[in-house]
Amino acid sequence: MFYHTHPYAPYIFSDTERLIVGTLPPPRFTTGALNDEDVDFCYGSSNGLLWKVWDKLYDLNLVYENTHHAIAQRQAFLQREKIGICDIVGAAYRDKIDASDLGMQQPELRDLLGILEQHPKVRTLIFTGGNSKNGPEYFFRKLLKEAKIPLECLDDQVPRKHQFHLAGRTLTTYSLTAPSGTANRAIGSMDAYKKNKARNPKYTTMDFRVEQYGKVFLQEK
Repeated sequence: MFYHTHPYAPYIFSDTERLIVGTLPPPRFTTGALNDEDVDFCYGSSNGLLWKVWDKLYDLNLVYENTHHAIAQRQAFLQREKIGICDIVGAAYRDKIDASDLGMQQPELRDLLGILEQHPKVRTLIFTGGNSKNGPEYFFRKLLKEAKIPLECLDDQVPRKHQFHLAGRTLTTYSLTAPSGTANRAIGSMDAYKKNKARNPKYTTMDFRVEQYGKVFLQEK
């Protein structure tokens, strides 16, 4: 059985206001077998879409290569926008060596509530996935339940919006459609996507993500 450990510590600054929360990067980031287009940094998989969406939203002109320059570009963006990254899973076991959330067994969760208490300027959590089993929101709800902290729904339409109270402050959460190719099927079944596709046959799942993510990242500042 493969022990899939997270290769990156939480990337948070003292002035971080928004926190990206996912699960685990692909196993090759744990073993170090990166390809030439991977970036050795959070969400750096060449198959991932988060940085590509941000690239379009913020016109970043990022490079997608396994270099220090690529890492520095991404770090500068996160510092400028006061965005941190703290995936909720620290490690898990896998029978099959892949990146699926459902394939995780015996997940070891990070103390995200404790981390939030240590960073009082964080006001927004952005989950790179929803409440399906082993997704980031699913695990976060588990932590809240154990701590007996209620999660209040503010908007049940994607990107779903909730809020909770911790350490004397109110935090908002958003649940995005996952920035992975495997989520394209789910996007294709959404009414909003179908309507846009009917109006414009050239409309893509990337266009959908850019619009959805833009509602969160460009408005929640």
